[in-house]
Amino acid sequence: MATKQEGSKSASQGVEEGGDKSDSRVLLAVFVLLLVDLLAFTVILPLMPSLLDYYGQVDQGGLYGAIQEYVDWFAVTLGIPQTRRFNAVLFGGILGSLFSLLQFLSSPLIGALSDVYGRKPLMLLSAVGIACSYGVWTVSYTFGVFVLARVLGGISKGNVSLATAVVADLKSAKSKGHGMAVIGIAFSLGFLIGPSIGAWFSRMSDEGHFFSTPALFALTLSLCNIVFIAFFLPETLPEGKRAKSIGNGLSEASFLVNPSSLFSFSAVKNLTKKELESLQSLGATYFVYLFLFSGLEYTLTFLTHNKFQYTSMQQGRMFLYMGLIMLVTQGGYSRRISPGTEKKIASRGMAILVPSFLLIGAAESTLLFYIGLGLFSFASATVVPCLTAMTSSYGGTDQKGTVMGILRSLGALARALGPVAASTVYWGLGALPCYAIGGLFLIIPVMMLAKVQTATDKTE
Repeated sequence: MATKQEGSKSASQGVEEGGDKSDSRVLLAVFVLLLVDLLAFTVILPLMPSLLDYYGQVDQGGLYGAIQEYVDWFAVTLGIPQTRRFNAVLFGGILGSLFSLLQFLSSPLIGALSDVYGRKPLMLLSAVGIACSYGVWTVSYTFGVFVLARVLGGISKGNVSLATAVVADLKSAKSKGHGMAVIGIAFSLGFLIGPSIGAWFSRMSDEGHFFSTPALFALTLSLCNIVFIAFFLPETLPEGKRAKSIGNGLSEASFLVNPSSLFSFSAVKNLTKKELESLQSLGATYFVYLFLFSGLEYTLTFLTHNKFQYTSMQQGRMFLYMGLIMLVTQGGYSRRISPGTEKKIASRGMAILVPSFLLIGAAESTLLFYIGLGLFSFASATVVPCLTAMTSSYGGTDQKGTVMGILRSLGALARALGPVAASTVYWGLGALPCYAIGGLFLIIPVMMLAKVQTATDKTE
């Protein structure tokens, strides 16, 4: 009997070890494809202000000029003087929100299709769409073509949610935990390195079309990603486990783009009334925070471009500085946060962001600006991980995916609305009022979080 038990135990250990090895291969593939994608995605970040200045000069007879005439009329109607120098900020905010809105709408649909047809085919389709967007960017000599490139990119950017689904398909809870960490590391490295590469490649292009080389670099990376996905990404959703029809998936996808359903967490079952109210308050706090934060974050490159006349290389160094602080904070401080202290750490992070945005908006020297930027980078690296950890404590094992899916959708919706809102304030009132208003408004999510009842609060 003992021999049989030992044999059974060793066999199960062998299966588990085999599962761990296959999971490790999947995680490595997810890390590589996300890192390559994010390197391509982030090359445009330091170039955006210069790109919009370029289109303002060469596309006066096209889409840019037509929109500018409407914006000028709108400014006169509202009695807002001298806004043309901030038009690029407004146009940038509109483009940023459009990209995020399309991603918010398309990601649930791509996820639903992957439940029926498998993760790998949809990951390939997403990668092909992204490559097409970079291909269009390489020849975007007019603003209309550039907008088309961003639209294609936004519609196709479902690979991050697909990567999350791939990790959720893994066998062991340990592998799933490692998978979330792998996705976070890929994001950190992508945003750390990508902007500097984009800025460096822009110097290699001819002066008239400075974006061509960065766009070709992004296109090359995306084509490499297609090949990598085709040959090295395993399919993690076998045919036997796939949804039989797309009906249920589409129903869930429509739920994930319905703001009313998202804020009420109506898909989450078996919670007490108090737990549901706390979860709803936490979701609303997350949305308000990201709405304010993403808007101010998006205008940073335009602020440095207008106030300090930063070149693309200087923008790249700024992103490198921010990325290093965030990487060190996430790797050293955030990962050591004790369970039960997330609420306090998140509140502290949001509170630090208030003076950081005031400093950034008011700074007339690079030193003061970088002090504010340092506080911003440190604080922002703590808030979202803590709010995410707090949210993940709600719901049973079979509801965790639903809870986190709703939270991700709330974040995507906030990022779709934040840039255009902040850019509109910047365009109408200027940098200092924009950052002062946004910074002071961050007190609101701090107060909202204080009212959220957690398990730790009950114990205390």
